[in-house]
Order: sequence, then C-alpha cells, then structure tokens
Amino acid sequence: MYRKLSFFLLFVAVTVAACTYTQRIRDGRTAFDRKQYAVATKMLEKEYKKAKSRVEKGKIAFLLGESYKEINKSDQSISWYEIAYNNQYGVDALKEYAYALKRAQQYDEAMQAFKELGIEIGSPYEYRREILASDRAKNWSKDERLQKEYNVEVQSFNTGFADYAPVLYKGRTLVITSDRKASVGDDTYNWTGNDFSDLFLVDLETNNVTAFAEPVNSENNEGTVSFAPDFSEVYFTRCFGPKREDAYCKLMVAENTGGESWSIPRVLDFVEDGVNYGHPSISSDGRTLYFSSNHPDGWGGYDIWMSERQEDGSWGTPDLLSRSINTIGNEKFPQIDNDTLYFSSDFLPGMGGLDIFRTYRFPNGSWAPAKNLKVPVNSGADDFGYTIDRSAPRRSGVIQQGYFTSTRDNGIGNDDIYRFEKLPPPPAPPQPEPEEIVYKMILDGYVLEKIYEQPGNPNSRVLARKPLPGSTVEIDMGKGKKTVEIGEDGLFTLELDENTDYTFLASKEGYLSNDAEFSTKGIGRDPETPEMRFEIEIVLDKIFIDQEIVLENIYYDFDRWEIRADAEPTLNELASNLKLNPQIAIQLSSHTDCRGNDRYNEDLSQKRAQSAVDYLIAQGIDASRLSAKGYGENQLAVDCICSRCTEEEHQANRRTTFKILNSQ
Repeated sequence: MYRKLSFFLLFVAVTVAACTYTQRIRDGRTAFDRKQYAVATKMLEKEYKKAKSRVEKGKIAFLLGESYKEINKSDQSISWYEIAYNNQYGVDALKEYAYALKRAQQYDEAMQAFKELGIEIGSPYEYRREILASDRAKNWSKDERLQKEYNVEVQSFNTGFADYAPVLYKGRTLVITSDRKASVGDDTYNWTGNDFSDLFLVDLETNNVTAFAEPVNSENNEGTVSFAPDFSEVYFTRCFGPKREDAYCKLMVAENTGGESWSIPRVLDFVEDGVNYGHPSISSDGRTLYFSSNHPDGWGGYDIWMSERQEDGSWGTPDLLSRSINTIGNEKFPQIDNDTLYFSSDFLPGMGGLDIFRTYRFPNGSWAPAKNLKVPVNSGADDFGYTIDRSAPRRSGVIQQGYFTSTRDNGIGNDDIYRFEKLPPPPAPPQPEPEEIVYKMILDGYVLEKIYEQPGNPNSRVLARKPLPGSTVEIDMGKGKKTVEIGEDGLFTLELDENTDYTFLASKEGYLSNDAEFSTKGIGRDPETPEMRFEIEIVLDKIFIDQEIVLENIYYDFDRWEIRADAEPTLNELASNLKLNPQIAIQLSSHTDCRGNDRYNEDLSQKRAQSAVDYLIAQGIDASRLSAKGYGENQLAVDCICSRCTEEEHQANRRTTFKILNSQ
C-alpha cells in the first residue's frame, strides 16, 4: 500500500534530464530504477536464472517482487518475495511478503508471516496491529450479509494507466484524474505512465473521455477536483516548485469564465510553503472546504482539515478534524456529502491498503466515530475516492449509487474506477434487549525504543520498535497531573474525559525524554459505538554520548551556508528535543565531500555548522548548550577514491550531524 502514498498527492518531482529516459535499457535493475516495471520483470527473470549465488538470487528476486507489486500482480509478487527471503535477502523480503499476502486477502498466511517477522526482528509488538487487522478483515471477507449490501462493477472507460478520484460534473459527466498518454506534458516522460496527471471528462452516456480544459490542465501534475455547487469555481491539486527545488502539491482555484473556459488558477491563500495539500472537497452550500495535508501541526502523516469561507469570499485558517477521523497514519480523499464525510485511511482498522470510511457531523460540530464500509467496497488493495451519484436514475431497491477507486486485482490495471449500488441490508439476526448505553473513551499508550539493524549504531536502519519497561509517563489532563509507571508490555491505559486536551511526557534514565498529545475535542457520541479505543505511541531515543548522529534532510545550496527552508523541519524537531531534555549539550558538525581544497572545505563546513547553531539559538535554545564544528573533508563517511566516487557517495559525505557531549 505504501507505493501509493506519494503518488496520491502527486508530489513526485521530475529531476532527470529527458536524454536519460531515452538511453537504452540494458539490465533489469536499470529498468526497475526507471520505473519500467513490465520491462524489468522480463529482464530480471532471465538474470535470476543466470545468477550463481544465493545472495545474488535473493537481490534479483526482491526486485521482481517489487516490480510485480507495482503492476498489481499479487500472485507473482508474493512468490518472488518468498523466494527472496529464502535466498537470504533478509527481513525486508519477509516484511513485503507479509504485506503482499494481506493485500491479496490471504489473511491466514499474512498473520503467520507477521508473527514470524516480529520474532525475527526481536519485537512481536511491532506487527500486532497487522495481525489483529488481518484477522478482522478475514471475518469481514467471509460475511455473506456484507457481500449482499453492494453491487460493485469496474467501468469500461478505465485504462491500463492510473484512473482515479471520480467527481460528478454537469449533466451526465464524470471528472476523473488520470495519467493516461493524452495528458498534457513532455512526451518523453509518457513511457512511465505516471509522471503527469491531468483531469479528464467522462461522458457517462457514451463513455467517451476527453481532456479537461486548459489552463486547469498544465504541464505540471493536476488531480483530485471539486466544484462549487453552481460550478462557478473549480478546486483542484497542482504539484510544482521552483527549478532545482522539491515540487509540493498546492490547492488551486479557478473561476468559470463561460462555457468550459476557466480563469488562470491561483493558489489558495492559506497554503504554506514546504507542505503538501490535496484532495479538495467543497460542501453543498459552498461554505466549507475539506482537504488532506501533511501539515506539521497535524496528528501524523496526512490528515483531513477544513476551512470556512469568510465574508469577503476568502478561505479562513484551516482547522484539523478530530481524532475520531485523523490518526498517526494517512487520511486522504475526503468527500463531503451533506453532513456525511467519506474518506480513506491506511491506519484505522481496515483490510489491507487504504480503506474507505464514513463519518458524520453532529449539530454541535463534533464527528462520529469513523465506520469502515467493509467488503465489497473495500478490499485488501487501496480503495479511495468515494463519490455519490444523485443525478442518475436508480433501479428499484437501490438506496445509493456512485463511484470509487480501487487497485484490486480484478480491474483493468493500476488504479481503476468502479461503480457501486448500495442495496437494503438483509434482515439482521434477532438482537437482545439493549442495555443502558454507557459511553467511554479509552486511550492505550505505548512507550517504545528503536531496534537498530546494527545494535549500538543510531545511524543504522531502524528495523522496528519494542516496549521500554521501566519508563515513566507524566500525564497532564488540564485539571491536574499524574505519573504512571510502565511495565513489561510498555502499555499504559487511560479513560478519557470529553472535550479535553491531554499531553504526555515519557522519560527513562539513559534515554531522551519525548512527548505526545491527544485531544477528545470534536469527538461525538455514537450509540452504535459507545466505547471507543484510541492509541498513541511515544518513542524514546537512547542517549549515545560523543557519537555522531546524522541529521536527515539538511542540505545547502552550492557554496552557501544559510539554512534552507527544507532543512527547518529537521532543526525544529531537534530544538523541540533539546527543550524537552535541558540536561544535554550538543555539538553540531558539518562535513563536506572530498572535492575542493582542504582550507575551503573546512571554512565552508564551519560556516554551515554555525548556521545550524544560530538557527537553534533563534528557536530559544541556550547558546551555552551548543557548539559548532566544521570538519571539512577530514571525516569521510564513505572512503572512496575522490575521482571515482559516485554522486551518492559524495552526498553521503556531505552531511550535518550532532552528538551529545554530556547528559547530567
């Protein structure tokens, strides 16, 4: 499911010159790297047969599993992941094997694979949710009553490319997002099938597909549209950025200027730089705009936000929807239908990838607990973009009809659009007399530490997390505080009050303290779900004295040392950690690659390290706790012959690090 997360918001930045794409593909790895997955599978299978060692076979088999996953061939991807694992590729192959089984709805096999994975990495905790979710999804998939509640049919206007996010337009017309070859953009990129996305009109009477008007469509990526109730405005996502900088997705609006003509689109005022926005959906009265964003003020991943239209017609500062909807995972593709909100999540209890959920808004503004639409609308694949069609005539007995998107295996290829009909549910079995409803909200909190691929090396890959017994958590409930001790399972449980903000500070000797937040504001009571359970995780980092730790995503312009905007989130997180841990002092260091003379590199790296220190001081960190050191090229992470170093090796050497000097 993770391959889709970035594509859904279309923030892939195309940075390779066109001539690179036209070079001849000579091996399977090159085809894979250039996303020619169908070509890669053919080449890699031939290379696998010629491979002489188990290690080489394992590497090729893993690439085959990844390639078949990308072209939605579950059976082949499962087989090759298993072969990769059996040929010593390691836990990554077992992990992908488990998730592939889950996406293919082979839930018993997936549960067993997740159990084995937890044992192998040394943390059964890490995949407990996947095991529980697989068991629940298995029961849903066997429920015959659920299967009878919907008719679901793939639509013939789909292509082998990505076709998704359907929205009803004027007359019997559907607007979809697609990266089919008719998209606007440089033709040299069309071979990938997903470099450029545009909006298309589908005539539902004839299934004829035509491109939406320019200037809404452009050479950038466009997608996921919403229209004002009178079709006077169009809201959509466009992904773009300055030259040589990352492309971010922004919310755009254009006004109808007559017929199918639209004004030059402009970015909505509340959109911030360095944040991705997408999937707009405007309410039936035109007063509220819902969308998805990975804004740092959210609960984690992508969350759903809403903005109210102001008296002057502008959109107000967005509000984050409640924890009955948003999670630490990804919530995307909101679609508002009167007081009911449909959206997709990969963290709420689901069947595999993204699942479609439904919630509704109470008159007081709070939201009901999200309900999974279950099978046959949801599947082990990614399911999203649910929209209701009220304009088409309905067959007798049909309650609701519309469209949604899925990557399930029985489609035409890639993302496909399906039509659904919701039917009256079969009679429910007799239920006992209802008891008096007692409403509860329970929070399960876990305190965890990281498991590194190389124990004792904080720069090595994190394989998983495991419970951290012996830690303590201070809970601030607004009206008072309390401290709880954490046992062997890493768990603390708290019964929550309504309309309350909570903060949690976890600590343990030898670890950096960390905090978390949770709020019950905006969570409404639902008689169908009187007891709601939520979950948070607080991860504590072990303190490694006098050991350099690489700060990710700290880059500088050529021959410059100023902190760029894309480095600020990492430094802000470091500043937050320093505030939570006033007992530590750190040294910030900068390293260059081997190119350039020694004096130049030492001077440049010292300026860069000092810039990072100055930034932290501006964030309120005491200067006495910070020092800067530029090492130039004296401590290369990759010791290669300079004239023969690859660009990746040079990048690994150009790094900014910090190390803890003391901890009182």
